[in-house]
Amino acid sequence: MSGQTQHKVRLLRIGEEADAQRIDNFLMKHLKGVPKSHIYRLLRSGQVRVNGKRIKQNFRLSVGDEVRIPPVRTSQTATPGKLSDQQKQRLNDAILYEDKRLLVINKPSGIAVHGGSGIRLGVIEQLRLLRADENGLELVHRLDRATSGLLMIAKRRSALRTLHTLQRENRIRKSYLALVAGDWPGNRMRVDAPLKKNLLRGGERIVTVDEEGKPATTLFRIKEQFRDCMLVEAELLTGRTHQIRVHAAHLGTPIIGDEKYGDEEINRRYRQLGLKRLFLHAWQLAFEWDEEGEMLKLVAPLEPALEQLLTTLRET
Repeated sequence: MSGQTQHKVRLLRIGEEADAQRIDNFLMKHLKGVPKSHIYRLLRSGQVRVNGKRIKQNFRLSVGDEVRIPPVRTSQTATPGKLSDQQKQRLNDAILYEDKRLLVINKPSGIAVHGGSGIRLGVIEQLRLLRADENGLELVHRLDRATSGLLMIAKRRSALRTLHTLQRENRIRKSYLALVAGDWPGNRMRVDAPLKKNLLRGGERIVTVDEEGKPATTLFRIKEQFRDCMLVEAELLTGRTHQIRVHAAHLGTPIIGDEKYGDEEINRRYRQLGLKRLFLHAWQLAFEWDEEGEMLKLVAPLEPALEQLLTTLRET
C-alpha cells in the first residue's frame, strides 16, 4: 500500500530504559504512525505477547522480558508534529517544579494528558516535542482532561519506579479543590464506596458505585461555605478513575460543571456566572523525595477564572 510499510514480527528484549513502563506506552513508542485504537486492539486480541503470554494494556514491563510485536502497517509519512510558539510558551509557563528526576506542571483544564481518541498531542507528547533531547519523559499518573492542576512527569526510569512505589504504598498525599452543590451535615465527610467502570451503549465510559467494584476512599473537608454550594478539599486515599467526581455525586453534592455526573440545571446556572469547565483542581502534592527523607510539598494555584467565580460567590 502506498505510503505505508509492513513490519515483520519483532521480538524485543526489555532493558533498563523500559523497566516498569506500561506495555501500551512502550508500543506507542515503537509503533510510530499506528493509531492508538489499533494498538489497543492488538493487545486485546493477544497479538502482542510478553514472554509468550497475553497481557492487559496496563501490564508493566520488567528488565529481561521479551515482547512480541506482530506485523503492523505504519504510515511512512507520519511525523511527530510541531509545537507552535504559543504551545511552547504555555508549557513552559505551566512548569511549577523541576529537578534532575522530576517535572511537575500545573495542567490547564481542557488538555488531555496523552493523545488518542481524536487528540493528536496530549501533555506528554507536547513535552517530548518541547524537550526532544530528553528520552525518559513518562507520565507518573493521570488527570481527567477537564481537571486542572498538578501533574507529575518522571524524567528518568528510576524516578518513575520510585514514584510508582510511593503511590502503591499510599505515601503520596494528593488533595484537590472542588466546588460542589448543596451542603453537608458536618464539616468533614468520608466516603468508602467501591467503584466500577462501565461502558454505555455508545462506547462512553462511566464509573458507578457498585459493591462489585474496586475499593475507593475519599476524605472531604469544607474549606468555604457559600449560599448554595461549598468549596471543599478532597483527599484521595485510593486512585480510581473519576473517584472524586463519583463520590461527590454519591453524597448528593455533585461537582459543579461536571457534565457526566453532575446536575444539568445547576451547571447551566453556573455557566451564567462564567464557569465554563469542571470545577475540580489537583491542588496539593506532598511526599518524601530526597535521600534525607525531606518532604516535597507542591501547591498549584487556581486559574484566574475559578478565583473570579469564588470572588463572585463571596459577594452574593
